[in-house]
Amino acid sequence: KMSGGKPSSKRKGVEKYEDASVNTEVELHVEHEAIFHDHVPIVSYYNDRITPLLDAVDRLRQLQVMKEGIQLPTIVVVGDQSSGKSSVLESLACINLPRGDGICTRVPLIVRLKHHPSLVPEIFLQFNGKTVPTDEAHVADAINLVTDEIAGNGKGISNTELTLVVKKNGVPDLTLVDLPGITRVPVHGQPENIYEQIAYIIMKYISPDESVILNVLSASVDFSTCESIRMSQKVDKNGQRTLAVVTKVDKSPEGLLEKVTRNDVNIGLGYVCVRNRIGNESYEDARKEEAALFATHQLLSKIDKSTVGIQANIIAKCLPDIVRKIDEKLSASISELNRIPRRLLSVAEVMAAFMGIIGSSKDSLRKILLRGEIDEYRHEKDMHCTARLVEMLNQFSTELHKCSDHTKNFMINEIEVLEETKGIELPNFLPHAAILAILQQKVEEISELQIGFVEKVWAYIRGVVISVLNHHSANYHQLQLFIGRAAHKLVDKMKDRSIDWVTEILQMEKETDYTCNPEYMKEWNKLIAQQQAVIDNITKFGSSRVTIDGSREVVVGDLRGHKHVLLQAFDLKMRLIAYWKIVLMRLVDNMALHLQLSIRNLVNKEMEKEIVNALLGTGGGVAIERMLEEPPSVASKRERLNTSIKLLRESKEVLANIRDKIECGDH
Repeated sequence: KMSGGKPSSKRKGVEKYEDASVNTEVELHVEHEAIFHDHVPIVSYYNDRITPLLDAVDRLRQLQVMKEGIQLPTIVVVGDQSSGKSSVLESLACINLPRGDGICTRVPLIVRLKHHPSLVPEIFLQFNGKTVPTDEAHVADAINLVTDEIAGNGKGISNTELTLVVKKNGVPDLTLVDLPGITRVPVHGQPENIYEQIAYIIMKYISPDESVILNVLSASVDFSTCESIRMSQKVDKNGQRTLAVVTKVDKSPEGLLEKVTRNDVNIGLGYVCVRNRIGNESYEDARKEEAALFATHQLLSKIDKSTVGIQANIIAKCLPDIVRKIDEKLSASISELNRIPRRLLSVAEVMAAFMGIIGSSKDSLRKILLRGEIDEYRHEKDMHCTARLVEMLNQFSTELHKCSDHTKNFMINEIEVLEETKGIELPNFLPHAAILAILQQKVEEISELQIGFVEKVWAYIRGVVISVLNHHSANYHQLQLFIGRAAHKLVDKMKDRSIDWVTEILQMEKETDYTCNPEYMKEWNKLIAQQQAVIDNITKFGSSRVTIDGSREVVVGDLRGHKHVLLQAFDLKMRLIAYWKIVLMRLVDNMALHLQLSIRNLVNKEMEKEIVNALLGTGGGVAIERMLEEPPSVASKRERLNTSIKLLRESKEVLANIRDKIECGDH
């Protein structure tokens, strides 16, 4: 796809043209209006058929739909330094842009061209939230001044965008991005890494698939050696979104036809060949000279002319995806907005929201703490509460039994206690005080483990309760903070009650040795049956190891010096072994029952009562008034979503209108 060619209009008037290659004068009959419409290669792309597409994308860009993460088709102008980029832009905008040696464009320049019905142009610059009006005569100076403000007075560059808006009669409706020209060798005043800085900016703009890369190439160079071609091929290897504009064709026409037809550098969208404006030549004269050049030059006239709506094709290709993304984003924003409760305007509404949070939280807690349902938190194992509580109870039971080693110092403690509790009584009588003394020691040894387990369980329950309450009150910041504080206090109270209960249970175990569990007598009878055999092994044979219950082998010291109390000590030891099993089982079972009842009371009664009392108690009126104020985070989120929805709806309407126009045009 290439541009150039012969005029099709009737010839009127006579123009003189000096052929650059054969130096001969020829007559050319031209019609000025036809020249403008038929022989300006780039301008001819933007006809009435594709203007609606360009207007739509420009409108979406003005709406800043890209802030919603939706990329728009963009023409990005790249080229090596002094390739003629400024001249190409000038021919489109019909205004003077900064020219000179070195880098003329030092910041990304967003050029927005808009056909203006008025004969008086409207031109202004926008950057960093500022707007600077200017006019045709001073636009180049204005760009230089603003560039100096953005990038400094030297020759450095910046990635801060500068927008040039040109509303002028006769210009095409078009938006493109002009980037700094590529240079490898830094000159005085430029940073050493100037090439890397420029390359970074260029790659940022040409990488998105929605970008059309307009590669400006000088006719005098070998296209394959151009740095801009190398960069564009990195992101568009097959050239499917790359267009080449060949400048200065009047200076180097030889071999140009072969270059553009051979297409060694994969320019998928084709070539547009242009003649640069020379000196103070007017834009009208430049167009006439360009038309004459392509009409009469013996080499350039062979380049076929083809008007192709390249930008329109890219836009049309991207439109379905843009529409889909806008629909998805709009739907997601509306859903998110609907999840934010409407602002609370009265005490009644606060109370309704408050009770709604408590009600939904109780439902969730009943599921996970009482019934063991996991559907709400399927992938959060910490919230599978009944399973975690059973694991903690099993671990607690295991640790309790580890603390009860009956083989250590076998019968030593029992002998010492019997010696210290003996009284004036029958010698073979087992003192009750000895049983209680050892029992109290053993209970004391596990008391810290009991209390530590209670604290661990309630710490876990606190985390669960706070997590559920936070989830259901996420959109009510003030309520969330208040409910959270009340829930913390409640769980601390429940924990203190459990500690008091455990302390009382342990005290009862210390005070009384009692059980109606038949397993006690069954176990004791089995153990006491070995009494004589064990005593004989110790006293007669001096054994240091004895076997209890047929399997448990224990190490004993030299107990022969205590023959007079061995029978009592063994009996006492066996009674305590049998009874301690009952005690440990009772402690674990009672702990499980206590926790189950406490958790049930917490969920069904205490939570709602505690939090409501806190709300309506001292300072409750002030608390409710504060809750009528929407938190800044929620207000900001609501405003952001409303802005997003408004923008997306406008964008959707823009695209709907353009589709209607295209469909009407097709019919």
